[in-house]
Amino acid sequence: MTVQELSTKLSAMYNNAADGEKVANIHLFGIKYAKIIQQEGHSVADIIRNTKLSSSYGTEISKGINLAKYVIEKSRIQELLDE
Repeated sequence: MTVQELSTKLSAMYNNAADGEKVANIHLFGIKYAKIIQQEGHSVADIIRNTKLSSSYGTEISKGINLAKYVIEKSRIQELLDE
């Protein structure tokens, strides 16, 4: 996945978040795409740069990436249960 594709997904997750859940969705983005970001060697700063979001949200993405090794997204749990 390219930096631009990740930026588009980040923007969508942020813009479609319910009131009061925008930062949580940024964390969720980091959790959901941590593996891709790390494997591809993408820079969080580059992902943010391609959005209209403040560069300070890079810290929030990094928090999500760090959390990824400890948590599983609820929808992913359901997928695993359905297999």
